[in-house]
Amino acid sequence: MVWTSRACFRKYGNFVDNIRLYVRGGSGGMGLPRLGGNGGNGGDVCVVAKKGTTLKQIKDKHPNKRFTAGVGSNSSIHALRGAKGEDTQVFAPTGISVTTDGGRILGELNCEGDRLLVARGGHGGSLHSGFLPSKGQTRQIRLDLKLIADLGLVGFPNAGKSSLLTALSHAKPMIASYPFTTLRPEIGKIMYDDHKQVSMADLPGLIEGAHVNKGMGHKFLKHVERTKQLMFVVDICGFQLASNTPFRSAFETVLLLTKELELYKEELLDKPAILVINKMDLPEAQGRLRELEAHLENQEESSHIFPEDVTPKTRMRFMHIVPVSATTGLGLPLLKSLIRQSLEEQDVIETEGQRSEKLLKLKREIPVPSWGFPQPT
Repeated sequence: MVWTSRACFRKYGNFVDNIRLYVRGGSGGMGLPRLGGNGGNGGDVCVVAKKGTTLKQIKDKHPNKRFTAGVGSNSSIHALRGAKGEDTQVFAPTGISVTTDGGRILGELNCEGDRLLVARGGHGGSLHSGFLPSKGQTRQIRLDLKLIADLGLVGFPNAGKSSLLTALSHAKPMIASYPFTTLRPEIGKIMYDDHKQVSMADLPGLIEGAHVNKGMGHKFLKHVERTKQLMFVVDICGFQLASNTPFRSAFETVLLLTKELELYKEELLDKPAILVINKMDLPEAQGRLRELEAHLENQEESSHIFPEDVTPKTRMRFMHIVPVSATTGLGLPLLKSLIRQSLEEQDVIETEGQRSEKLLKLKREIPVPSWGFPQPT
């Protein structure tokens, strides 16, 4: 059983990662039949990404969770074309997925300033509508936060993810020596001498069965989707959640973590990943490391030792395998360097891919010159 105190829930329990809102576009204004005047359109409701905003702020500031845009002005002798109703903006953090109650995706807000229309205002009265206005669009929508970070820490409780985040960045997550699991995402910034910054997320703890939403399964896994790379953090001495659960060796832990990601969404295994082997300051660590390395070099053969429900169909290919101690600092400078290197390599690959895609698109759009020769019909 994972132990958590009431104080922990007070500190971490207020994190909000999804919220349901009622949105309504403004009604249009009345037209003026005798002069052919058009009423103003109703205002729109938009969700706008804004830095420093949280879903909890929306919940606290708007307890009724209702957002209604302004009504369009009626046409009049003084203003034949009525003014448009005032738009309403819902400011939300970046990394938001907006869906309807039925689960249909309306759009995503990934960068500051991104804007998504969620409820359109009604049309003002005009000749085509008999000068009668229409009502604005009404919807129940959901804002779902999927964290955006360069690196997401993946591991079972007590693997040392929070300690590693603290050692590499300025974040101060809750840390304990018992199988404690983070209850909300913590984001840290790794700072480099040239002022380069890399964001790293310690995510709500993963347990066996997370893919079917055991523990905080889906809370954890949906955040993993929105990180550029993954960092598996494994206790070199293995892991056991409780006395009534099986003990897992370090290699078995790697297999199980991979399996949980695979069962939730296979595409997650395509992400670049680093394997961090933590707690190398313990007395028996070196012997266990040699054993783990032997298994990792022969993953296919070693995997046959374990039952099918533990073994993933696809192997996780790690760009780097780094033994560290978050407690003593062993291996952390190398890890910090490799994190930056892997992200920069990924940026180069993505930039080249985007460039090739643009060139291909341009070639399709630019017509081939005929040079005066007739083209075949």
